[in-house]
Amino acid sequence: MIDLLDSHTHTIASGHAYSTMNDMIAAAQKKGLSILALTEHAPDMPGTCYDGYFYNLKILPRKRGDLWTLFGVELNILNRNGDVDLEEDLYKTLDVTIASIHPPTYHEADPDAHLEAYLNVMKCPYINIIGHPDDGRYPVDYKRLVEAAAEHHKLLEVNSSSLAPTTFRQNACENYKEMLSWCRKYDCPVIVNSDAHADCLVGDHRRAWDLLWDTEFPAELVVNSDPEMYFSYINFDPSGFCG
Repeated sequence: MIDLLDSHTHTIASGHAYSTMNDMIAAAQKKGLSILALTEHAPDMPGTCYDGYFYNLKILPRKRGDLWTLFGVELNILNRNGDVDLEEDLYKTLDVTIASIHPPTYHEADPDAHLEAYLNVMKCPYINIIGHPDDGRYPVDYKRLVEAAAEHHKLLEVNSSSLAPTTFRQNACENYKEMLSWCRKYDCPVIVNSDAHADCLVGDHRRAWDLLWDTEFPAELVVNSDPEMYFSYINFDPSGFCG
C-alpha cells in the first residue's frame, strides 16, 4: 500500500508539540509524502493558539515543491450536543477540520453522551474527520458511529499514536478492530494519521498499518493512497488552487 499523506499533525503552535512548521514540512518532504496537513489544537486546549492564528492561515502557500501543505484545526468536541471551540464561520474556511474528544476539554460523564457528541458533530458539513475515536474512556457503539460517518461523508481516523505503548488512550487496538469491522460492512473509508507532535513522527503510521494488515482491511477503503478520494472529504479544493 502506498502511503501518500498525513492529515493530522501539530507544531509548537499547539503548545505541547515540539517542532516548527518548517521542521514538519521538511520531514514530510524527506519521507516523500504528497500531502501534509498541519492541524493545530483549537483554542480551548490549554496552551494552544487563539482564533487569530486560524484566521491568518490564508496567507500561507499551499504548495511547497511537490508537497501539498494544508492548514487546518483539530477542534475540541465540548459536549454531547457536538459543540466545538471555534465558530463555524471560521473553521469552514480552513483546509481540513478534525473533531476529537480530549480529556482537558470534554467533561461528559454519561456513557450515552459520547456517541451523541460524535453523531451531532458529524452533522456539520465543514467537519471532515473524526479524530481518534478509539479511547476506551469514552466508549461508543461503533456500528452507529460508522453508520453516521457513512451517511454524513466523514472520515474516521485510525490514529497511529493511539496504538503506541506511550499512549494514554485505553484499549485502542481492540476498539479499532471493532470499528474497522463495521467500516468494512458499510464500505466506510478511513484515514490513517500520525497525530505527530514532533517532526520525527510525521508520516509514522507503522502501528496503524500493522493493524489494518492484521485485520485484512480493504486497501480501497483507506484514503492515504488516493489523494483524489482524500480531497473529496475535506474543505480544500485543489482544482481551485491558484498558487
